[in-house]
Amino acid sequence: MHSPRASSVERLLVLGVTILSLAACGDKGANAAPTAKGPGGAGGPGGRGRPPLVLAASDVAEIKRGPIEAGIPLSGDLRPLQTVVVRARLEGDLTGVYARPGQAVREGQLLAQFEPNQQTSDRRSAEADRESARTEVSAAQWNLDQTRELFRAGAVAEREVRVGEQSLAAAKARLAAAEARVRATSEGLADTRVLAPMSGVVESRAVEGNERVTRGAELFTLVRGDRLELAASVPERLAGTLRPGQAVRFSAQGRTLEGTVARVSPTIDPATRAVTVFVEVPNPGGALRGNTFVTGRAVGRTIDDAVLVPTTALRQAQEGVGAGRGAGSSTFVYRLRGQNAERAPVNLGLIDEAAGVAEVLDGLQPGDRVIVGNVAGVGPGTTVQILGGEGGRPGRQAATGARPATDSGSKRPAP
Repeated sequence: MHSPRASSVERLLVLGVTILSLAACGDKGANAAPTAKGPGGAGGPGGRGRPPLVLAASDVAEIKRGPIEAGIPLSGDLRPLQTVVVRARLEGDLTGVYARPGQAVREGQLLAQFEPNQQTSDRRSAEADRESARTEVSAAQWNLDQTRELFRAGAVAEREVRVGEQSLAAAKARLAAAEARVRATSEGLADTRVLAPMSGVVESRAVEGNERVTRGAELFTLVRGDRLELAASVPERLAGTLRPGQAVRFSAQGRTLEGTVARVSPTIDPATRAVTVFVEVPNPGGALRGNTFVTGRAVGRTIDDAVLVPTTALRQAQEGVGAGRGAGSSTFVYRLRGQNAERAPVNLGLIDEAAGVAEVLDGLQPGDRVIVGNVAGVGPGTTVQILGGEGGRPGRQAATGARPATDSGSKRPAP
């Protein structure tokens, strides 16, 4: 049996527990209230909501019209159009070498000299034989003329005329042989003077003065540097668009060069499934060195007034995502409508990777603004704030409760 004092204590404990339970329920209700829709709720006029995505002005590009070119990428080493190895045409001793590597020479210029004594003697002997043969021909001709006169007078038989004709023919044959020997010895004498076969630059020299060399030995290498040639490999699927005379633009050593397609190989390499294309590049003054590496492209179709979008704005949709208008295209951009981003599927035409632009056939119009680059946190319906652009209007941060961004290039939601 409980006393009255004990009953009073129990009632006070029950009352305290009840008050604490009611207070806890009140706190839960207060915390859950802002999630309700309407005034004061998230998304409502008085709610804090999701903060905007802060972008720099460089993260947004305006769609404009401009020219675009379709091109096939080419790269490789520029080599001299013509390389000639000068070799010895006789065996002998060199008495002088007059050209050095890197020296510009003109066609016919003396590069080296062989000892010419033997060749000079051979030519003089051949010339003497030729003079003797000429004398024999002259004598045989005179004898034949006299014999013919006597035959017409009946003083000699016809056989004598035939003998005279044969003697003249033999003398003429000896004269022809002597003249041939003179030409051969003249060429041998000329070969003692090593001349440049073309105008160009000496790339290398393999001999020195007072050196004995054999016939066929390499003496010099000359290159023609006023025109260079590139032999580039093009994938089989692109080779059909290349034609001789097609313009090619290159960049090398900070310079822009122009060349033309000179030849296209008629066969495909079975190992690489590529076609070799030869491009000639003018090199006035030899400004570029042989074996300079260049990158460029063969210019194909050109559109002067295309709707252009930066390639950095293009994104690829995952399979099964992006239904609606333009659902047949897996390529899309994030276009800005006011301060909100929306997903805009696009159909593309030509793509100029070198210039970083693509032709838009459908989905965008000049004047539209798109988000470029790898911006994290952007999606359909995202509210954006552009610092340094028209999106960063005064008072916007105060309306959203965002703090000023200290880095204009930040790409993160304002806290």
